[in-house]
Amino acid sequence: MPAATFPVAVLQNSVKMTLEPPSGLRQNVRASYEALNWQSVEDTEKPDVVKKVLFGFCFFHAIVQDRRKFGPIGWNIRYAFTNEDLMVCRKQLMTFVDRFDDVPYKTLNYLGADVNYGGRVTDYNDVLLIKTILQDYICPGTLEVGHAFSRSGKYRVIEVGDKDDYLAYIDGLPLNPEPEAFGLHENAEITTKQSQTIDLLLDVLAMQPKSSGGGGASREEIIGKMARELELVAPPPFDTEMVGLKYPTMYNESTNTVLLQECVRYNGLLGDMGPSLRLVQRALVGEVVMSEDLEKMADAIFDNRVPPAWVKNGFLSMKPLSSWINDCNARIDFLNKWIADGTPCVFWVAGFFFPQAFFTGTLQNYARAEGIAVDRIAFDFLF
Repeated sequence: MPAATFPVAVLQNSVKMTLEPPSGLRQNVRASYEALNWQSVEDTEKPDVVKKVLFGFCFFHAIVQDRRKFGPIGWNIRYAFTNEDLMVCRKQLMTFVDRFDDVPYKTLNYLGADVNYGGRVTDYNDVLLIKTILQDYICPGTLEVGHAFSRSGKYRVIEVGDKDDYLAYIDGLPLNPEPEAFGLHENAEITTKQSQTIDLLLDVLAMQPKSSGGGGASREEIIGKMARELELVAPPPFDTEMVGLKYPTMYNESTNTVLLQECVRYNGLLGDMGPSLRLVQRALVGEVVMSEDLEKMADAIFDNRVPPAWVKNGFLSMKPLSSWINDCNARIDFLNKWIADGTPCVFWVAGFFFPQAFFTGTLQNYARAEGIAVDRIAFDFLF
């Protein structure tokens, strides 16, 4: 009896993969070279020139991606640069080098910083930054052996060679580059290391078991108790209508507007704290469905972390939840005292949700009182 046959369905394009750039400057440059079609480089009319300038582009590609680890110090916005950006720059480089007697650095800088990579850059300061960075790597010095890409000279132009020669040089670069490789001060690494440590600890906490054994309190009971305690100390929202009537918008007193704006900003956080804490308590006992957001909040409370929803709506802080709630109450007390007792003589700058507005309001008050254009005055600091 012949064996039975069954139709087999072949699913195409059912698996999607995302290629993330390697972490680290050395790994990033190496990945760019490993992905290169080296034969196309060798086939150009001026392979030596192409190899030197291409090394600058590969290094620039790694720099702009790895600067993201420095947060706002590296870029104001985290941009998703891709290998296609580098590939387009490589093709343009080979085309222009073959077509012109001299390397058109100005054209390559414009196409790279304004079109290929710059097409993703939206912040004005980041636009200036990426132009400045590329000019350090695509310049006449790129054709000189030993030309340094950093102050230390660890990253430099090497003798023209094969692909393996470049890979050997890249493998000799520091595994953990110092901030000077990116043109930053050494203190820039402090925040980066702190963020990496926090992320590592959060990953460790996420892998911890979600249930407890023995005769102690269960995880749900601990979260419920902590949520009740937080609800008791969570401050109520501000009465913005009352604040607006007591401190109306005035030409000679811009801090009234600052106070009202602060109350509105804090209300975005305070209006969510109480209801979300009550909701997570009900979800723990099965009265409501435990949604994904509530589960994240419960996990954060158990780990003594500020819940993601509060981080999104709240002020900037790196404190754990227990210290964060005390800091939040101190900030609200500062504003409540301002509302009750009048504009203070001394301000707690760190207690503002948006300190920039306070500084601008102070400049406006002085400018209007003295009859000076606000653009002509600025703060000075005494050390």
